[in-house]
Amino acid sequence: MMNLKPEVIEQLERVLSSVEILLPKAVKPIDWSTCHAANWRRHSFSGFLEPVKITDTTQLDELLGVDDQKAIMVNNTRQFLQGLPANNALLWGSRGTGKSSIVKALLNQYGDQGLRVIQVEKEDLIYISEIFTAVENQPYRFIMLCDDLTFEVGELTYKMLKSALDGSVYSAPENVLIYVTSNRRYLLPEYESDHIGGKYVKGELQQSEIQEEKSSLSDRFGLWVPFHVFTQERYLDAVKLCTERWSKQLGQDIPWNDDLERAAIKWANEKTKRCGRTAYQFSKNWVGKYLLK
Repeated sequence: MMNLKPEVIEQLERVLSSVEILLPKAVKPIDWSTCHAANWRRHSFSGFLEPVKITDTTQLDELLGVDDQKAIMVNNTRQFLQGLPANNALLWGSRGTGKSSIVKALLNQYGDQGLRVIQVEKEDLIYISEIFTAVENQPYRFIMLCDDLTFEVGELTYKMLKSALDGSVYSAPENVLIYVTSNRRYLLPEYESDHIGGKYVKGELQQSEIQEEKSSLSDRFGLWVPFHVFTQERYLDAVKLCTERWSKQLGQDIPWNDDLERAAIKWANEKTKRCGRTAYQFSKNWVGKYLLK
Protein backbone atom coordinates (compact mmCIF):
# COMPACT_ATOMS: atom_id res chain seq x y z
CA MET A 1 0.00 0.00 0.00
CA MET A 2 1.23 3.46 -0.83
CA ASN A 3 2.35 5.62 2.01
CA LEU A 4 0.31 8.79 1.69
CA LYS A 5 0.83 11.93 3.62
CA PRO A 6 -1.89 12.70 6.19
CA GLU A 7 -2.90 15.89 4.36
CA VAL A 8 -3.33 13.92 1.10
CA ILE A 9 -5.52 11.37 2.86
CA GLU A 10 -7.59 14.20 4.31
CA GLN A 11 -8.05 15.73 0.85
CA LEU A 12 -9.09 12.36 -0.62
CA GLU A 13 -11.64 11.87 2.14
CA ARG A 14 -13.14 15.30 1.38
CA VAL A 15 -13.32 14.46 -2.34
CA LEU A 16 -14.97 11.09 -1.67
CA SER A 17 -17.49 12.72 0.67
CA SER A 18 -18.38 15.28 -2.00
CA VAL A 19 -18.75 12.61 -4.69
CA GLU A 20 -20.94 10.48 -2.41
CA ILE A 21 -23.42 13.37 -2.07
CA LEU A 22 -23.78 13.48 -5.87
CA LEU A 23 -24.22 9.74 -6.35
CA PRO A 24 -27.77 8.44 -6.88
CA LYS A 25 -29.47 7.30 -3.70
CA ALA A 26 -29.32 3.55 -3.19
CA VAL A 27 -32.92 2.36 -3.29
CA LYS A 28 -34.59 -0.99 -3.62
CA PRO A 29 -36.50 -1.68 -6.83
CA ILE A 30 -40.21 -1.08 -6.40
CA ASP A 31 -42.33 -4.18 -5.96
CA TRP A 32 -45.16 -3.19 -8.28
CA SER A 33 -47.17 -6.25 -7.24
CA THR A 34 -47.88 -4.51 -3.93
CA CYS A 35 -47.20 -0.86 -4.81
CA HIS A 36 -49.81 0.86 -6.97
CA ALA A 37 -48.34 4.38 -7.08
CA ALA A 38 -44.98 6.13 -7.02
CA ASN A 39 -43.40 9.58 -7.28
CA TRP A 40 -40.28 10.45 -9.23
CA ARG A 41 -37.77 11.95 -6.78
CA ARG A 42 -34.92 14.00 -8.16
CA HIS A 43 -31.47 13.35 -6.72
CA SER A 44 -28.32 15.17 -7.96
CA PHE A 45 -28.08 14.42 -11.71
CA SER A 46 -30.80 11.79 -11.86
CA GLY A 47 -33.54 10.45 -9.62
CA PHE A 48 -35.49 7.41 -8.52
CA LEU A 49 -39.03 6.11 -8.13
CA GLU A 50 -40.31 6.33 -4.58
CA PRO A 51 -43.28 4.18 -3.51
CA VAL A 52 -46.37 6.07 -2.35
CA LYS A 53 -48.88 4.77 0.15
CA ILE A 54 -52.34 5.42 -1.26
CA THR A 55 -54.54 7.23 1.24
CA ASP A 56 -57.14 8.68 -1.12
CA THR A 57 -60.09 6.29 -1.29
CA THR A 58 -62.16 8.25 -3.82
CA GLN A 59 -64.37 6.02 -5.96
CA LEU A 60 -65.71 6.84 -9.42
CA ASP A 61 -69.34 6.77 -8.31
CA GLU A 62 -68.58 9.42 -5.68
CA LEU A 63 -67.62 12.00 -8.30
CA LEU A 64 -70.67 14.07 -9.16
CA GLY A 65 -71.29 16.37 -12.10
CA VAL A 66 -68.63 14.80 -14.32
CA ASP A 67 -70.45 11.79 -15.77
CA ASP A 68 -69.36 12.45 -19.36
CA GLN A 69 -65.76 13.00 -18.29
CA LYS A 70 -65.77 9.80 -16.25
CA ALA A 71 -67.13 7.80 -19.18
CA ILE A 72 -64.39 9.07 -21.49
CA MET A 73 -61.58 8.37 -19.02
CA VAL A 74 -62.93 4.98 -17.95
CA ASN A 75 -63.26 3.78 -21.54
CA ASN A 76 -59.80 5.03 -22.49
CA THR A 77 -58.20 3.45 -19.41
CA ARG A 78 -59.97 0.13 -19.94
CA GLN A 79 -58.75 0.06 -23.55
CA PHE A 80 -55.22 0.69 -22.27
CA LEU A 81 -55.45 -2.08 -19.65
CA GLN A 82 -56.58 -4.57 -22.30
CA GLY A 83 -53.70 -3.71 -24.61
CA LEU A 84 -55.98 -1.95 -27.10
CA PRO A 85 -55.24 1.44 -28.74
CA ALA A 86 -55.69 4.27 -26.22
CA ASN A 87 -54.89 7.98 -26.09
CA ASN A 88 -52.86 10.28 -23.91
CA ALA A 89 -55.29 12.67 -22.20
CA LEU A 90 -55.40 16.33 -21.22
CA LEU A 91 -57.92 17.01 -18.44
CA TRP A 92 -58.38 20.75 -18.40
CA GLY A 93 -60.70 23.32 -16.90
CA SER A 94 -61.82 25.06 -13.76
CA ARG A 95 -59.91 24.32 -10.58
CA GLY A 96 -61.41 21.96 -8.04
CA THR A 97 -63.83 20.29 -10.46
CA GLY A 98 -62.47 16.75 -10.19
CA LYS A 99 -59.65 16.44 -12.75
CA SER A 100 -57.12 14.90 -10.36
CA SER A 101 -59.81 13.01 -8.45
CA ILE A 102 -60.81 11.09 -11.57
CA VAL A 103 -57.26 9.78 -12.02
CA LYS A 104 -57.09 8.76 -8.34
CA ALA A 105 -60.46 7.05 -8.64
CA LEU A 106 -59.31 5.20 -11.75
CA LEU A 107 -56.35 3.83 -9.80
CA ASN A 108 -58.62 2.74 -6.95
CA GLN A 109 -60.94 1.08 -9.47
CA TYR A 110 -58.38 -0.66 -11.66
CA GLY A 111 -55.30 -1.11 -9.46
CA ASP A 112 -56.18 -4.76 -8.95
CA GLN A 113 -56.27 -5.15 -12.75
CA GLY A 114 -52.69 -3.99 -13.20
CA LEU A 115 -53.05 -0.21 -13.39
CA ARG A 116 -50.27 1.83 -11.78
CA VAL A 117 -49.64 5.58 -11.49
CA ILE A 118 -46.37 7.51 -11.49
CA GLN A 119 -46.68 11.18 -10.56
CA VAL A 120 -44.07 13.48 -12.07
CA GLU A 121 -43.56 17.18 -11.32
CA LYS A 122 -43.06 19.58 -14.21
CA GLU A 123 -39.42 20.21 -13.30
CA ASP A 124 -38.69 16.48 -13.50
CA LEU A 125 -39.96 15.97 -17.05
CA ILE A 126 -36.35 16.32 -18.15
CA TYR A 127 -35.95 12.76 -16.78
CA ILE A 128 -38.86 11.40 -18.77
CA SER A 129 -36.74 8.91 -20.72
CA GLU A 130 -35.30 7.52 -17.46
CA ILE A 131 -38.81 7.11 -16.06
CA PHE A 132 -39.90 5.23 -19.17
CA THR A 133 -36.83 2.98 -18.96
CA ALA A 134 -37.58 2.18 -15.32
CA VAL A 135 -41.00 0.68 -16.11
CA GLU A 136 -41.00 -0.37 -19.77
CA ASN A 137 -40.32 -4.05 -19.00
CA GLN A 138 -42.78 -4.32 -16.13
CA PRO A 139 -45.93 -6.45 -16.64
CA TYR A 140 -48.17 -3.56 -15.56
CA ARG A 141 -49.85 -0.60 -17.22
CA PHE A 142 -48.65 2.81 -16.08
CA ILE A 143 -50.26 6.23 -16.17
CA MET A 144 -47.65 8.96 -15.93
CA LEU A 145 -49.55 11.76 -14.22
CA CYS A 146 -48.47 15.41 -14.44
CA ASP A 147 -50.86 17.23 -12.14
CA ASP A 148 -51.77 20.92 -12.31
CA LEU A 149 -49.38 21.50 -15.21
CA THR A 150 -48.67 24.88 -16.80
CA PHE A 151 -45.71 26.15 -18.79
CA GLU A 152 -44.09 29.34 -19.95
CA VAL A 153 -43.06 29.55 -23.60
CA GLY A 154 -39.61 28.09 -24.23
CA GLU A 155 -39.30 25.98 -21.09
CA LEU A 156 -37.13 22.88 -21.57
CA THR A 157 -39.64 20.61 -19.87
CA TYR A 158 -42.30 21.81 -22.32
CA LYS A 159 -40.18 20.60 -25.21
CA MET A 160 -39.45 17.27 -23.49
CA LEU A 161 -43.15 16.53 -22.99
CA LYS A 162 -43.89 17.61 -26.54
CA SER A 163 -41.27 15.18 -27.84
CA ALA A 164 -42.64 12.33 -25.72
CA LEU A 165 -46.16 12.89 -27.05
CA ASP A 166 -44.80 13.18 -30.59
CA GLY A 167 -43.39 9.67 -30.57
CA SER A 168 -39.80 10.81 -31.01
CA VAL A 169 -36.73 9.47 -29.20
CA TYR A 170 -38.48 10.18 -25.88
CA SER A 171 -41.68 8.35 -26.85
CA ALA A 172 -43.47 6.37 -24.17
CA PRO A 173 -43.27 2.56 -24.20
CA GLU A 174 -46.47 0.70 -25.03
CA ASN A 175 -47.28 0.17 -21.33
CA VAL A 176 -47.28 3.90 -20.46
CA LEU A 177 -49.92 6.57 -21.07
CA ILE A 178 -49.58 10.24 -20.17
CA TYR A 179 -52.44 11.95 -18.32
CA VAL A 180 -52.09 15.68 -17.63
CA THR A 181 -54.35 17.95 -15.59
CA SER A 182 -54.31 21.71 -16.03
CA ASN A 183 -56.40 24.83 -15.58
CA ARG A 184 -55.33 25.86 -19.09
CA ARG A 185 -56.50 24.21 -22.28
CA TYR A 186 -53.24 25.04 -24.06
CA LEU A 187 -51.02 24.61 -20.96
CA LEU A 188 -49.58 28.07 -21.67
CA PRO A 189 -50.74 31.59 -20.71
CA GLU A 190 -52.77 33.36 -23.39
CA TYR A 191 -52.42 37.06 -24.20
CA GLU A 192 -54.44 39.40 -26.36
CA SER A 193 -51.40 40.02 -28.52
CA ASP A 194 -51.29 36.30 -29.44
CA HIS A 195 -54.04 36.92 -31.99
CA ILE A 196 -51.98 39.47 -33.91
CA GLY A 197 -50.71 37.96 -37.14
CA GLY A 198 -53.68 35.80 -38.02
CA LYS A 199 -54.63 35.83 -41.68
CA TYR A 200 -57.31 34.64 -44.04
CA VAL A 201 -56.44 31.77 -46.37
CA LYS A 202 -59.10 30.84 -48.93
CA GLY A 203 -61.72 32.60 -46.85
CA GLU A 204 -60.78 30.90 -43.54
CA LEU A 205 -59.05 32.68 -40.65
CA GLN A 206 -55.76 30.93 -39.82
CA GLN A 207 -54.16 31.18 -36.38
CA SER A 208 -51.14 33.39 -35.84
CA GLU A 209 -47.75 31.69 -35.45
CA ILE A 210 -47.89 32.35 -31.69
CA GLN A 211 -51.30 30.70 -31.41
CA GLU A 212 -50.10 27.77 -33.51
CA GLU A 213 -47.12 27.24 -31.21
CA LYS A 214 -49.22 27.50 -28.07
CA SER A 215 -51.77 24.96 -29.31
CA SER A 216 -49.13 22.58 -30.65
CA LEU A 217 -48.60 20.82 -27.31
CA SER A 218 -52.25 20.26 -26.43
CA ASP A 219 -52.88 19.10 -30.02
CA ARG A 220 -50.66 16.13 -29.29
CA PHE A 221 -53.06 14.75 -26.69
CA GLY A 222 -55.57 12.43 -28.28
CA LEU A 223 -58.21 13.31 -25.67
CA TRP A 224 -59.20 16.77 -24.45
CA VAL A 225 -61.53 16.37 -21.48
CA PRO A 226 -63.08 19.67 -20.26
CA PHE A 227 -64.24 20.33 -16.68
CA HIS A 228 -66.59 23.19 -15.81
CA VAL A 229 -67.96 24.92 -12.72
CA PHE A 230 -70.93 23.13 -11.09
CA THR A 231 -74.50 24.35 -11.16
CA GLN A 232 -75.85 25.15 -7.69
CA GLU A 233 -77.95 21.98 -7.72
CA ARG A 234 -74.94 19.83 -8.59
CA TYR A 235 -72.85 21.62 -5.97
CA LEU A 236 -75.43 20.86 -3.25
CA ASP A 237 -75.48 17.21 -4.38
CA ALA A 238 -71.72 17.14 -3.84
CA VAL A 239 -72.07 18.72 -0.39
CA LYS A 240 -74.66 16.10 0.53
CA LEU A 241 -72.41 13.27 -0.65
CA CYS A 242 -69.41 14.64 1.29
CA THR A 243 -71.51 15.05 4.42
CA GLU A 244 -72.82 11.50 4.13
CA ARG A 245 -69.27 10.20 3.75
CA TRP A 246 -68.19 11.97 6.94
CA SER A 247 -71.28 10.66 8.71
CA LYS A 248 -70.46 7.10 7.72
CA GLN A 249 -66.74 7.46 8.45
CA LEU A 250 -67.28 8.97 11.91
CA GLY A 251 -70.31 6.88 12.83
CA GLN A 252 -72.34 10.00 13.53
CA ASP A 253 -75.68 11.15 12.14
CA ILE A 254 -75.30 14.51 10.35
CA PRO A 255 -78.81 15.68 9.39
CA TRP A 256 -79.46 17.52 6.15
CA ASN A 257 -81.56 20.60 6.78
CA ASP A 258 -82.23 24.13 5.55
CA ASP A 259 -79.53 25.61 7.77
CA LEU A 260 -76.92 23.32 6.26
CA GLU A 261 -78.07 24.10 2.72
CA ARG A 262 -78.04 27.86 3.27
CA ALA A 263 -74.60 27.65 4.89
CA ALA A 264 -73.28 25.62 1.94
CA ILE A 265 -74.54 28.18 -0.58
CA LYS A 266 -73.07 31.06 1.46
CA TRP A 267 -69.73 29.22 1.65
CA ALA A 268 -69.62 28.77 -2.14
CA ASN A 269 -70.54 32.42 -2.72
CA GLU A 270 -67.72 33.58 -0.47
CA LYS A 271 -65.32 31.24 -2.24
CA THR A 272 -66.76 32.43 -5.60
CA LYS A 273 -66.54 28.81 -6.68
CA ARG A 274 -69.01 25.94 -6.96
CA CYS A 275 -67.02 22.73 -7.35
CA GLY A 276 -66.21 19.44 -5.67
CA ARG A 277 -63.30 20.90 -3.75
CA THR A 278 -65.47 23.68 -2.30
CA ALA A 279 -68.12 21.11 -1.32
CA TYR A 280 -65.51 18.97 0.43
CA GLN A 281 -64.02 21.92 2.30
CA PHE A 282 -67.45 23.10 3.44
CA SER A 283 -68.41 19.61 4.62
CA LYS A 284 -65.28 19.41 6.78
CA ASN A 285 -66.08 22.76 8.36
CA TRP A 286 -69.78 22.01 8.92
CA VAL A 287 -69.35 18.46 10.23
CA GLY A 288 -66.48 19.47 12.51
CA LYS A 289 -68.44 22.33 14.07
CA TYR A 290 -71.63 20.25 14.35
CA LEU A 291 -69.90 17.42 16.22
CA LEU A 292 -67.89 19.82 18.38
CA LYS A 293 -71.15 21.10 19.85
